[in-house]
Amino acid sequence: QVQLVESGGGLVQPGGSLRLSCAASGLSISTYIVGWFRQAPGKEREFVAANTWLGQVDEYAGSVQGRFTISRDDATNTVALQMNSLKPEDTAVYYCAATEVGVLASSADYQYWGQGTQVTVSS
Repeated sequence: QVQLVESGGGLVQPGGSLRLSCAASGLSISTYIVGWFRQAPGKEREFVAANTWLGQVDEYAGSVQGRFTISRDDATNTVALQMNSLKPEDTAVYYCAATEVGVLASSADYQYWGQGTQVTVSS
């Protein structure tokens, strides 16, 4: 059974940082595309960042480019999202997702999803 479990969310002030982690079980992320998506209240789920197996290709949403960094550790089967210079508009539930093949930014292409972790950016 495949499971993706996110952690690391919380409340942070504008300009602060958070590091999200996604622990995978039941699959080896070394052969999967892994991505992060987010959903704010009243809005549709949107793409944040993703990378391919072996970390060869990274892709970011324009709104987070230069502030967020996705990384993976195949040895521990985990994926991280380092978020710096956070803004109130980054407030959302963040989801980790994985797929064997597909378009990195397309949520419809992802086979497996975590339950999400809440990130709130507020003073």
